[in-house]
Amino acid sequence: MADKYSLTLEQNIFLAKKLIVENIYNSAKLEGCNVTFPDTQTILDGISVSNLKISDIECVLNLRDAWKFLLNNIEKPFELEFVCKINSYVARNEALEWGVLRNGNVGISGTNYVPPTPAKECVIREIEKINNIENVTERAIRYFLWGMRSQLFWDGNKRTSTLCANKILIKNGKGILSVKEQDLREFNQRLAEFYNTNDYLVIEDFIYDKCIRGIDFT
Repeated sequence: MADKYSLTLEQNIFLAKKLIVENIYNSAKLEGCNVTFPDTQTILDGISVSNLKISDIECVLNLRDAWKFLLNNIEKPFELEFVCKINSYVARNEALEWGVLRNGNVGISGTNYVPPTPAKECVIREIEKINNIENVTERAIRYFLWGMRSQLFWDGNKRTSTLCANKILIKNGKGILSVKEQDLREFNQRLAEFYNTNDYLVIEDFIYDKCIRGIDFT
């Protein structure tokens, strides 16, 4: 797998900030948050939006704060502590606990797969293994998929994994990962198959082709 983009850190941060509203909207839709793009923009502008659930508004604001933390700490090493910090923003006031590995069982709707309760040492080893993947884009996609399937946290796993994948990409100037609303149906179909089979081949090319964006210089 070749990297699609080769940007400087400054260029990639510029791109992330330019697409911040769209990225937050896409991440919110990824986990079923019932907001529109104009709703998302309005919430981020600090203006109240009527007829929205408080939980949907919190989802957007939590993603805003998680992105702010990510960009302000882009040089920090990618390890479990960083992942937990991202989840502490993303799942704030949504889950039984946030920012810590779950300590009980969960199921995933639409699949037969039941993720085991994560063991801290095993998670640390897996993150280290992923960090050793030489190609940055492959590394980011691998963490994105592994993090979602592992269900490390009580809630917010898709959002947390998206942000973590973007931390890997942005720090190395390799673009942005975001699942657009128009691609959600196929993404969810492929993701369900991935959950059931643990076969990265059923989805990683789709993510590479459809979900990695950058700056195309002329």
